[in-house]
Amino acid sequence: MTATPQVIFSGIPEGLRRPLLDEYNKLAKHYREGHWEPAELNGGKLCEIVYSILRGHVDSAFANAPYKPDNMVVACRKLEEATGFPRSVRIQVPRMLLALYEIRNNRNVGHIGADVDPSHMDASLVLAMVRWMMAELVRIFHGTTTEEATQMVESLTERSLPILWHVGDVTRVLAPLSAKDKTLAVLYSAPGPLDVKSLLASVEYGNASRYRSSILKDAHREHLLHFDAKADTAQISPVGSRYVEERVALETSGYIQFQGERSTPRPR
Repeated sequence: MTATPQVIFSGIPEGLRRPLLDEYNKLAKHYREGHWEPAELNGGKLCEIVYSILRGHVDSAFANAPYKPDNMVVACRKLEEATGFPRSVRIQVPRMLLALYEIRNNRNVGHIGADVDPSHMDASLVLAMVRWMMAELVRIFHGTTTEEATQMVESLTERSLPILWHVGDVTRVLAPLSAKDKTLAVLYSAPGPLDVKSLLASVEYGNASRYRSSILKDAHREHLLHFDAKADTAQISPVGSRYVEERVALETSGYIQFQGERSTPRPR
């Protein structure tokens, strides 16, 4: 997608738009790195930002910055009174906010003594709910379809992985992954399609013909990426992005730190 965040969320003032995007990218980054509690805390902060946006939209008067209502449950229920607005603004997004806020407050995230510890399962739920809300905000403020809104949300994410090292025009993968996983990791960090020549340099695969016929075509059949043989480019798919976040990023989350600990000389 070519639309920038400023265009996508042009109906939201900068004082709310910037915190929304920043907190969303912090959440995505913490999730990629396996930091469940910070990811869930980001979800709680996003609740307050999204509520501030909805309240300003309904009142036709946006706040200069995000704020926390005195009682989130009561505040979200009051949005249901705005009968002149779509159901998404009045009911669906506010009720999603309440569910997210419940996780933040009562799943041992924001306070000591809750029922359960932060987990991958909870963080995955938080990320999925936040992505849905972001897509709804795109749909509301940019006037597009659900499918297009979902694609736009994917384009908003600033993607990086600790195992990637950018050296000039080459992105090296600093972890012992398979050629497929290295390819997906590199594509994950790219804003669009990459030419196969660049991928070969990054993945350090010796046989270009086999790389195209085996690695890329197999991943294409698995819907992990789109391989355009005519243009000789590859681009990661939403399925591939989830694969990287839920498998590659988690499996390598401590690799760089571990290698650093191994290479640090012990004091004599």
